[in-house]
Amino acid sequence: MIGAEFWVLGCLAAVLVGLSKGGLPVVGMLAVPVLALAISPVAAAGLLLPVYVASDLIGLYAYRRAFDRRVLSILAPAAVLGVGFGWMTAASVPDRLVAGIVGAIGVAFALTLLLGRRPENAGRGPARVGPGIFWGAITGYTSFVSHAGAPPYQVYVLPLGLEKTVFAGTATVFFAFVNAVKLIPYWALGQFSAANLKAAAILSLPAVAAVLAGVWLVRVLPERLFFRLVTWALLAVSLKHLWDAAVGG
Repeated sequence: MIGAEFWVLGCLAAVLVGLSKGGLPVVGMLAVPVLALAISPVAAAGLLLPVYVASDLIGLYAYRRAFDRRVLSILAPAAVLGVGFGWMTAASVPDRLVAGIVGAIGVAFALTLLLGRRPENAGRGPARVGPGIFWGAITGYTSFVSHAGAPPYQVYVLPLGLEKTVFAGTATVFFAFVNAVKLIPYWALGQFSAANLKAAAILSLPAVAAVLAGVWLVRVLPERLFFRLVTWALLAVSLKHLWDAAVGG
């Protein structure tokens, strides 16, 4: 795990984590697949969780005044249920099935947006509780099994028409909460060895720098371009999940 390949891929994965915490949530989903080129996907997910948590601290400060409280109050409790279900079923649900479900949801939603068909309730009224509970639980579950909570989260949040900084801040605060909840089951499953924690501490350095870069990008990108890039990234990552499901990755 300590070879040059690991550190190159680990630094790239850490930068992706940091950018996601800076307000570009979809790119963080690429971190585990990237690091899994050097170590097993399970080991990659466990090693990167402390990197996510360290990056969360910077992201929380950057977006401390820019988030939607109603969205968080709906999604957060549901996500705890999803994480709990992921913990209970960690040994019995195939990774391929999770990848396929996440990929199909993301592709369908991204194509809907890219083809110009905005969801009916886009930008109208407050966030709804029923759909929020469903998508929050799905987000918690997929985040637990592979740090892949962005597609179901965005299916719920993108149609709400949040301003780009509030959109980015809400994602940052929400996933910081989810990652904190995940620490308990990940510890119980033996994911935090001394070697993992040492490597995570080193990889947290480029991740923290990337958080600041992500915050800057969110601020300077035009809002229309920002959401267009987020949607294309969602499509690309979702297609990667479908590929993994098809080939057994």
